Amino acid sequence: MDPLPLHGITVVAVEQAVAAPFATRQLADLGARVVKVERIDGGDFARGYDTAARGLASHFVWCNRGKESIALDLKDPRGVDVVRRLVADADVFVQNLAHGAAARLGLDAATLCAAHPRLVAVDVSGYGATGPYSGKRAYDMLVQCEAGLVSVTGTPEQPVKAGIPAADIAAGMYVFSGVLAALVRRGTTGRGGPVEVSMLDALAEWMGHPLHLALHGGTPPERTGLAHAVIAPYDAYPTGDGGRVLLSVQNDREWRRLAEQVIGRPELGSDPAFATNAARVANRARTDELVAAALEAAGTDEAVARLEAAGIACARLRDVSGLAEHPQLAARGRWREVGSPVGPLRALLPPITLPGGDEARMGDVPALGQHTEALLRAVGMTDAERAALRRDGVAA
Repeated sequence: MDPLPLHGITVVAVEQAVAAPFATRQLADLGARVVKVERIDGGDFARGYDTAARGLASHFVWCNRGKESIALDLKDPRGVDVVRRLVADADVFVQNLAHGAAARLGLDAATLCAAHPRLVAVDVSGYGATGPYSGKRAYDMLVQCEAGLVSVTGTPEQPVKAGIPAADIAAGMYVFSGVLAALVRRGTTGRGGPVEVSMLDALAEWMGHPLHLALHGGTPPERTGLAHAVIAPYDAYPTGDGGRVLLSVQNDREWRRLAEQVIGRPELGSDPAFATNAARVANRARTDELVAAALEAAGTDEAVARLEAAGIACARLRDVSGLAEHPQLAARGRWREVGSPVGPLRALLPPITLPGGDEARMGDVPALGQHTEALLRAVGMTDAERAALRRDGVAA
């Protein structure tokens, strides 16, 4: 079996909330050793978001498995000195402190890379290091608004934010891929270097389709709920047993099959009012009525079976509990258990699968400061130095 690709890579992260922790968790899953530096007074504030995971915060459980936690007071120079000692032996450093905070501590990417040429150092921010928004507070919902995501999500009457932290996730994935790219470059040049990722830049990239529509066509997409702005039928339709089935017709051949095999009216396949996608979009209300009438006569299972038999792409509209019990995830063995301070917790394998190699390393969710003592020893702190740090509240 091949080892995990990041085996032997050490990451030090001064991180909080979601964007940076989500990125470093991906690195940990692929075999990296991740040392998470947390505040003395409660640690990563995501630990306090909720208590849904048997007393632990769901965000924290999601983003922080497989890490070692050290609790330090970075307002004390001795706490910063510990971080610098950790970084001296690291391959990657990641931070998403408030604007300017890392630079004041000498923990910004430029400073660290100047001192350690092989280090890959990542600065994660809300809006970037320069520009009029550089010092602006950036939380996920706010960046969703600034990036225009909210303007294209929701119903014609009401814009809504995404139900997941889309800006945080987008930034986290670009941090993850940026670190991997920088490590590949280091393998050929011997030098690491700074990496910069902002939440706004990341989410603006994900807005590429509506952005290019607006830039080049002059018409931003309308909010259409679960419907598609330029394709019909493409929506969720109620079924006879109270469920909802979403279907998507991508071309006129599929429409003809839908009309004949599901709606039961083959003449609609050649009717000028419905025969082309442009016509169906222009007559969206009537198109949706025809599809809804056909599916309302069937239960969800029957509706899905009929659509699949006709070769029509479809899906059940599941809630989160439905995802947790999804038969495809169960059949493919995607569930594991990870350790935590409150016992084993159910978790999904990460999406990257490397056949022929070791399975992703899904380590425990750490307690705050669980690894402080071992890490202080590892950076050469004497018994007296460690005792002084704890006595003075610099380490916990």
